[in-house]
Amino acid sequence: MATVETEGARLYYEVHGAGPAVVFAHGRGGNCASWWQQVPAFAERYRIVVFDHRGFGRSRCDGAHFTCDHFPRDILAILDAEGIETAALVCQSMGGWGGLKAAVSHPERVSALVLSNTPGGLDTPLANAAIAHLASGAIPPGSAQLGASFRTANPEAAYLCAQISGLNTNFPKSFLRLTRAGFVGQDELQGYAVPTLAITAPEDLLFPPPVMEEVACTIPGARLVELPGAGHSPYFETPGAFNAAVLGFLDEVVDSA
Repeated sequence: MATVETEGARLYYEVHGAGPAVVFAHGRGGNCASWWQQVPAFAERYRIVVFDHRGFGRSRCDGAHFTCDHFPRDILAILDAEGIETAALVCQSMGGWGGLKAAVSHPERVSALVLSNTPGGLDTPLANAAIAHLASGAIPPGSAQLGASFRTANPEAAYLCAQISGLNTNFPKSFLRLTRAGFVGQDELQGYAVPTLAITAPEDLLFPPPVMEEVACTIPGARLVELPGAGHSPYFETPGAFNAAVLGFLDEVVDSA
């Protein structure tokens, strides 16, 4: 357990295991605890870094710096604090705004990128429409974090997920802003060569499969995998399938690098 001070925030993070570095970046409803089904499995072969985004969990942030354009630099600040030169980034939902931007702006620091149920701020028509739909308030915060069938079949797990989200009690008065500085234009992808895996799920109401298909088609060389039986959070809903897909990808593109 450690903290690092950077750009108006104090970030809490943890390091587990040994091997090539893998950073997990959680979504808006999550924090370090979200990855309880990933850390033990991945730490058997990798050096795992989990952290609370600024203003989430045990991290702190002043209101003036509570914007998503800090996310990529936050990741790099943690890597620098740990003396990690390169790392794979596994990003869920909101966490993708840090991962994709970091891969574009500092590809020498990113060995691989996983965009799970997130366009990562990529400027595409369907992604922009999905974000506008969220901004309209049509989907209440937290209501679509899990797929409907999972919530029905697993009420205890759905309760746990809500409790993990409830640990995020340190938000500044102004909620997180998705500023244009945090977005990635398609022109920024020229020469992009970071191995990238996009993950989607059929019951994801926030960024449905067509959004992620468009994202995967736009990012050069990106692969797309759909994980059946899940909604917006396959890492939580179908952890076995999620872990197998991500570990298989990382074992191929990171260990062989």
